[in-house]
Amino acid sequence: MKTKIKKGDDIKVISGKYKGKYGKVSLIIKKNNQVLIENINIKTKHIKPKQKDDKGYIEKVEKPIHYSNIKLITKAV
Repeated sequence: MKTKIKKGDDIKVISGKYKGKYGKVSLIIKKNNQVLIENINIKTKHIKPKQKDDKGYIEKVEKPIHYSNIKLITKAV
């Protein structure tokens, strides 16, 4: 993957469910050509209890999106 997008850049989502939203790149996953963006593509994950006394819980997790679905707005300094 050879992109001009780096960690900390401001981007705009140009395709998909979050089209038109703005965010900041927090992580780049080069293996899958994906990026993780703050407060975009948040999914709900249900965690089962590990032991008898524990309780399960619901966790909000940011999931990555493909880099072709975003557009660079401003570069990080």
